[in-house]
Amino acid sequence: MFETGVFWFFAVILVGAALCVIMARNPVHSALFLVLAFFTAAALWMLLRAEFLAIALVLVYVGAVMVLFLFVVMMLDVNLERLREGFWANLPLALAVGGVMVVEMIAIITRNYVAMPAPAEPAPGYSNTKELGRVLYTDYAYPLELAAALLLVAIIVAIALTLRKRKDTKYQDPAAQIAVRRSDRVRLVSMPPEKND
Repeated sequence: MFETGVFWFFAVILVGAALCVIMARNPVHSALFLVLAFFTAAALWMLLRAEFLAIALVLVYVGAVMVLFLFVVMMLDVNLERLREGFWANLPLALAVGGVMVVEMIAIITRNYVAMPAPAEPAPGYSNTKELGRVLYTDYAYPLELAAALLLVAIIVAIALTLRKRKDTKYQDPAAQIAVRRSDRVRLVSMPPEKND
């Protein structure tokens, strides 16, 4: 009973935070509501005894991705009025897509809730992190390697697209720096000493 109450508490906060993400007028407020949504989703994963996923969600998304989002949002000068211009024109399509998603989620939840038995208590010494690693590297080894290769290609493409040589930028040539001799850089000049009169 207590666990069910905690679940509904975090679920209501998660849904409210998700609604505030898309309804907030300020992008910084939207990003902060998304942080709240991530924290409450992590709490729900803790209730499902998926501690590793909950900690990974907080560390990766809240600790890294959301900091990057906030940095970009606060550094860019976002014209909010221009962003809101096409809101009413796209609202019917957005409501239709959202309605289809809600119907699909309700169908999946009710089917699984009715047909699924209650989960068994884990055995003593059971580690969900160890089980996750075993499943990832045995049953899903090829999809994991494929996803890693795709992410590597995406990183290389992003670097290649943004890497440009600019004329006003100074570059260093390490080979030229190593090949320098002392006679090329230092010139000894023999000067007569000054005489004080």
